[in-house]
Amino acid sequence: MSADPVRVLVSACLLGQPVRYDGQSKGIVSDWLSALGAEGRVLAFCPEVAGGLPTPRPPAERQGERVVTTSGLDVTAEFDRGAELALAICQVQGIRFALLKEGSPSCGSGRIYNGHFEGVAVVGEGKTTALLRRHGIAVFSEDQLAELASALSLDPSLAATGSGS
Repeated sequence: MSADPVRVLVSACLLGQPVRYDGQSKGIVSDWLSALGAEGRVLAFCPEVAGGLPTPRPPAERQGERVVTTSGLDVTAEFDRGAELALAICQVQGIRFALLKEGSPSCGSGRIYNGHFEGVAVVGEGKTTALLRRHGIAVFSEDQLAELASALSLDPSLAATGSGS
């Protein structure tokens, strides 16, 4: 058995850090997640900021492999760089699980927006999620706290208090 506790990469916005495109956070209330953080098992990370984008920044959506802003500016390189940095951190630190913000063009794990800035969600995944999954890292959204707890071999009922929007 490893002496090191299992760690989780977590979208910084879910931990209350104001790093989203609009300068806000989407912090979730979860005693379970707070306890993991207190144990040093949570690593906050924002791939968009790490990739070089400012906060606040124009909204961006995936259009196939590209990511563009509402004005048409291609920010694919920054999104790819952030995803690569997330993967590098996971690999160096032995992180095998991530809790990422659903709907994000970086972090969405089950749905993203359709790329036309219409507010329409479609099945898909963000750039960071896709890269992490290709390298065997399990990605969960804030709607899947119980599933993450189960994967970490913790009591899933402890995670049931989580909520996010």
